Order: sequence, then structure tokens, then C-alpha cells
Amino acid sequence: MTEHEALAIKQGHQSMPSDQLDGLPAGRCKLLPSPFQNRFELNRAYVGSLQTANLLRPYLFEAGLWSYSGSFGTTIGAKALDGPETWHWGWESITCQLRGHILGHWMSAAAHICAQCVDPELAGKLTRVVAELARCQKANGGEWAGPFPEAYLQRIAIGENVWAPQYTLHKLLMGLLDTYLVTHNNEALTVLTKFASWFYRWSGQYDRDQFDDILDFETGGMLEIWAALYVITGAQEHKELIDRYDRRRFFDRLLAGDDVLTNKHANTQIPEILGAARAWEATGDSRYRRIVEAFWDAAVTQRCTYCTGGSSCGEVWQPAGVLSPRLHEPHEHCTVYNMMRLAQFLYRWTGDDKYADYWERNYLNAILAQQNADTGMVSYFLPLAPGSKKTWGSPTEDFWCCHGSLMQAHSACDQALVFQKGAGEIVVSQYLPSVSEWTVAGNAISIRITQDTQQGLSAGQLFTTEGHNAIQHIHNAPIPARRPTGYVHDISIKATAATEFTLSLRVPRWVSAEPTIIVNGEILDNMERRGTRIELHRAWTNDTVRVIFPAALAVQPMPDRPDAVAFMDGPLVLAGLVDHELTLNGDPNHPETMLIPDRERRHGWWNTGYYRTQNQPVGFRFVPLLDIRDEVYTVYFPVRDLPIEGQVPNTRSERIA
Repeated sequence: MTEHEALAIKQGHQSMPSDQLDGLPAGRCKLLPSPFQNRFELNRAYVGSLQTANLLRPYLFEAGLWSYSGSFGTTIGAKALDGPETWHWGWESITCQLRGHILGHWMSAAAHICAQCVDPELAGKLTRVVAELARCQKANGGEWAGPFPEAYLQRIAIGENVWAPQYTLHKLLMGLLDTYLVTHNNEALTVLTKFASWFYRWSGQYDRDQFDDILDFETGGMLEIWAALYVITGAQEHKELIDRYDRRRFFDRLLAGDDVLTNKHANTQIPEILGAARAWEATGDSRYRRIVEAFWDAAVTQRCTYCTGGSSCGEVWQPAGVLSPRLHEPHEHCTVYNMMRLAQFLYRWTGDDKYADYWERNYLNAILAQQNADTGMVSYFLPLAPGSKKTWGSPTEDFWCCHGSLMQAHSACDQALVFQKGAGEIVVSQYLPSVSEWTVAGNAISIRITQDTQQGLSAGQLFTTEGHNAIQHIHNAPIPARRPTGYVHDISIKATAATEFTLSLRVPRWVSAEPTIIVNGEILDNMERRGTRIELHRAWTNDTVRVIFPAALAVQPMPDRPDAVAFMDGPLVLAGLVDHELTLNGDPNHPETMLIPDRERRHGWWNTGYYRTQNQPVGFRFVPLLDIRDEVYTVYFPVRDLPIEGQVPNTRSERIA
């Protein structure tokens, strides 16, 4: 077993067969300066801003280790250090049944942030949080470590309504698991295993039918926790917890082909399927894999997706193929993040790039679009209806479930960038500026792959992150006359000794023409293609690969209303800055008859995805959906295919290099 395989097992999944993909361990891939790193840093600042005392308050309160006398606490000057005005409110209020859920999200996010960058303060806070949870667990009798009474679970056992206690506890357990796996904090594993003992005893008092009734309450990803813990410990009681938390009433009907999704709560079901995915990896029981594949087919393939990639609205699944009546509240952030996690499981298992395309579409047009690029706050939903507006949360007054998935999504996107296939292939899955490092041949050889974007989503950072000097090279290099129609990614490979392997490059589905590949300055005329990938095989030492992906303006019709389309510029969904639905005139097969580039050039960079209408009764602008902050916008537009006299389409066919 190689070091990488051992680390893969420690991260909670079995070593995959050599023909499947294996992700790099946390911390081996780091983002480089770009808008993506800016979003990471914005999230890092938010995670770091949350006070340890506030995160722990529900846990300390339940353990009898915190009380409030009614005063406004100790003050320095006019600022209270522990008064209600500094507390966490909304869903974290001490009176809310869901209190405590945010701490687990925070721990998972903090662990991944600390793996990617040096942050002693955040690392110290995470260590203290684990120690305080251990103290709470001891005060509670040695097993229970929850932020509310054990009675909450007893109540759901007799059919009383309690707001998702196991959902909340799953977040805590996942935070402990990630803290152990990513930062190697053994105390986190100790707290987790002791808490698992409580669940083993509690769940063992019910027969199958009784416990299935309990599982009908929102259970979150408890099955995933037990599967991951079983891989770590090999303990029979953890294997039995997998069996007990098998969601048979849902899974069996899914396998039978029944519609068990329409109008059901999406973020109840997705974590259960993530549990099935982890259970397949932990046990090898093929039933679990069939469950995952059946779910993907039902939730994505049959149901169809919005242009942004999602397939649920208002927290529930819409009927298969029916999107047009449900544009008001698509993309609950939690469902986006969890479906992207599920796509990662399937991508590793199959190597099918459709899952990487799905991840990219959702990351660019939902995860980034639902984080305010100024404040870092989350939008619970991403409305796509005419005259939509995003609603942003606050740092400490709301604490929706989506605040938690926001923190996790932006801290762990590095896990999707580069994969290894056996010992002889490296797959570049996502093209985010980053550096990935690992060792081969018994740790004797180190390999580093660095990705940089010369034109595309990160080009705008040349000026804003490095100042005026960063654009001086422009004066000594040719500049295209018009906005380039594609993305240029530079990949450098450095190995401490010549190492033979295949570098596989995913060709995204939005690429509009044959890519150009330049290796060490030479254009490859005969590229080896295998499906959706370009394969470059050689002995790599100190080499460069330039990848040029042509992009074009395109439309994506709504499945149940093909006359209404969304506009896309390469991978980016565009939003029209108009407050009501308008019918556009033009040829949907040639969207350049309706939109032309707008504001295409700034001082040191091109503005990707900016357009304005032409030949329309009303003129307005289009911008990338991820750039929308507080503007009112519309995404889908009916198109009436009318001839436009005298109009010469702007094909923007200029090549880029």
C-alpha cells in the first residue's frame, strides 16, 4: 500500500481500483491568487470572525458550564464582551431547537482552511473548540456531547415534533470527523467515538420498524458518519450503526423505480444518499452504489437542471422535467453543496467527466453566485424568475443552514481540482489557479503541478491584486483587438526526477471548438483524445502545457418551455439587468444576433461575460450571474425567431494565443 492509498483510507473511503480516480489528501492542493482565492479568503475571514464562546454557547449551556445572569457581561469601554448584543441569533439562538448546528460546519471549514494555509489563530480556536467539547462530554456523563437535551431524540421516538435534532448532531459529528482526518486531532476522534457509543446504545432499544419511524424525521448525514467511522476503527458496533441507519423506506423504493423525490425535502434526501455513497466505500456492498446511481438518475438526469446546474426549488424537488413554474427559489445553497459532494463521489468511482462538468457548472453559477463578493455573506436561494433579487444573510443574526454550507463550500473546493488514476495518470479536472503537490515511487520523487489562468475568469486580478506594476508586461506584448473568445490555462509540471505518466486534461462540455494544446512552446497537431479528455504521455521533469479552450455565446432552453432560454458565455450563466420578462427578437441558434459584447476592456484586463442587447425594443445589459450583488435581474427570456434586416452578426471569431 502506498502512502497516498493509506491517506485515502484515513480520509474515510476505501482505496479505489486502479482504473478509478483518487483525490489528493487535504492540504496537498492550494489556491493561488485569483478571484477564487479571493472568495476563499473572504470566507476564511468570516470563519475566523466567529467568536469561540458564541460557537460553543449551546454546548456549554447544555453541559451546565455556562449561565447568564441578566447583566450585559464584562465590558471594555462601551463594548460588551459577553452580552446578548454579541451573541449568535437566528437559528443559533439559545431558544431555537436547531441551535448548535453551525459549530459542526465551522469545524469542518476551519480544518480545511488550516490545511491550505498557515493560520495559527484559527488552528488554536479549533483546538480549543475540541477541548471544550470534550469537557462538555465529560460533564454530560462521558458520551453525550450535544447542544440540546438527549430528550429531543426521545421525543422523536414517540412521534413528537422536534426540529431535526439528528441533522444538527450530524453537523457536529462531521466537524469532529473532519478535524481528526484533516488536522490529525486525536481528541476529536475520541469525542466522536464516545458519542457514537451513545447512539449505539440508544438506537439498539428499538426494533426495525420503530427505528425506521425515527429515521422518517430528518436524519441528515448520520449514515455517512457511521460509515466513515467504521473505516477508521473497524469496530463492529460502527458497522451495526451503518445497518441501523440504512434508510430502507427511501432506498428500497428508489431502487424499485418509484418517484420518491417530487415535492420531497431535497436536503433531507441528499445527505442520506451521501451516506449510501460512503457506505459503499466502507462495506463494498454493491446495493449502496446502486442506490447512489439510481438517485442521480432520478434527481439530475430525469429531473433536468436549471441553466445553473441545480434541480430543486423551494427546498423540494420539482416534478421531472418541470422547471418553468418553479423559478422563484431554486438552488438552496445546502442542496447545491451536497449535490456537488455527491458528484465528486461518482466522479471518483467512474471517471466520467459529466460529473466534473456538473461540479463546475454549480461552482461557478451557484456557489460563487450565492456568496456576496463584497461581504462574504450567503444567499439562501438563487432565484431565477423575472425580476429576481438575491437576499443576503447577516454575519450573526440569521445562521441559516446555508451559512454553514457556505463556510464548507469555499474552504474545500481544492478537493475537486486534481486526481490520480493508479500510478500512471494525473487528471486535471478543474481549471482554478492552484498548486498541487504529492510524492511517488515510495516518496523518492516529488511532483508539483501549478495551474495559472492567463485569460478567463482570473484575468481581472492582474491589476487589482498586484497594483499597477502587474500590468506593465502588456506594453511589451501583443494585445488582441477585441475581447478574446476563450480561456487560456498554463500548467507547469515539475518533478525532482524524470517521471513517466499521462497528464489527462478534461475538456469541458461548454468548449465551442477544438482546443489548442502547446507543450514547451510547440503546438500539438495530433492530440490523443479519449472521450472528453486530452491525454499527454511523456516523462515529465520541467515542462509547460498551455491549454486554450475556445468559448462562445450560447443559449440553454428551459426543458419544459423551449422558447425561453438562458444565455451563457462559455461556462458562465448571464443575467439580464431588467426587472421583468421581455421577449427578445433573434435567432436562438445564433445568440450573437441578440447580444453583443459590452464593457469588454478595463485598463489591465478583459471583462468576461459582459454583453448588451441589440435590435431589441428595449436595450439592457447582461452580466455574469456570479457578479450580481443587489441588482434586480432576469435569467430566462422568451425568444421570437424573427429575421433582422441588415444585421451582420458579430461572430467574435478572433483566435487567442
